[in-house]
Amino acid sequence: MTQAPAIERFYAIGTPGEPWGPAEVLQWRARQLRVRSHATDVLAPAEALRPMFDVVTYGQASGPDEQGGTATYPLVVLRSKGWQTGLPAVLVTGGVHGYETSGVQGVLQFAGSHAQAWAGRFNLLMVPCVSPWAYERVQRWNAHAVDPNRSFSSVSAATEADALMQLVAPLRGQFVAHIDLHETTDSDETEFRRAVAARDGKTFVPGSIPDGFYLVADAANPQPAFQQAIIEAVSRVTHIAAPDAAGRLIGSPMVAPGVIGYPVKTLGLCTGMTGAKYTTTTEVYPDSPRTTSEQCVEAQVAAIEAALSYVTAGPRPF
Repeated sequence: MTQAPAIERFYAIGTPGEPWGPAEVLQWRARQLRVRSHATDVLAPAEALRPMFDVVTYGQASGPDEQGGTATYPLVVLRSKGWQTGLPAVLVTGGVHGYETSGVQGVLQFAGSHAQAWAGRFNLLMVPCVSPWAYERVQRWNAHAVDPNRSFSSVSAATEADALMQLVAPLRGQFVAHIDLHETTDSDETEFRRAVAARDGKTFVPGSIPDGFYLVADAANPQPAFQQAIIEAVSRVTHIAAPDAAGRLIGSPMVAPGVIGYPVKTLGLCTGMTGAKYTTTTEVYPDSPRTTSEQCVEAQVAAIEAALSYVTAGPRPF
């Protein structure tokens, strides 16, 4: 575990104990500066993979830009060519939180270097960047200070989540697995947990950041052997997070080495939307001195590969 550095008691926006209104959201948004390009980092690499996959625009996201206008972003998915009725489908998602870079790069690297080896065994849907406005600003929330990964529900407050749910809806019942690629960073503690407390009018309670890779399983459908197969594979790439003194990771009991469980549907998390038997959320730790950004991407790819290998190994009803 790494203890975050000392930080100010109150967040810079809002009044302690009072939830934000529109004025505070505007203040927050004005602090978010575009520092990278979704078109360059995501759309161009996806387009380069068109000979291998169908590259489909499944929706559009938008958000204010720094010039007072509106930036629009096509939402793209890489889809297996020759989708075969009867094959189990697998969804791989990255960039639900735009600042979690290795998830975006992990989807693209898997698609470009590994995915075709699974042709004929799975129908693949690979979404590299669910939340492009946030990706460009290295931000967790969308332009309206809404967390997309709390918005996968019947009444969604995030366009990005709603568009992905509409993409998936006609295919429900076909999915055997969903792997959602995330990161836990030091900025979760120094920025984002403080921001959400301020936004919601709550008290920020300092915590710690796990040093290493871990998984978030669905508490209602944990599939422990599936989770451990992923942990074992990733441990050959980067280190697995150890529990704190209370046996917890980010405040949750560790149910198996490197695994915690959340009620994903209740929380509106991305992995709760497909109805797949095998689901997991990866969490790499890019700020660790024990790993590199390249290893973080490799860990994401290793997690996908291990998930698919587990599903295909031996007779398992889907």
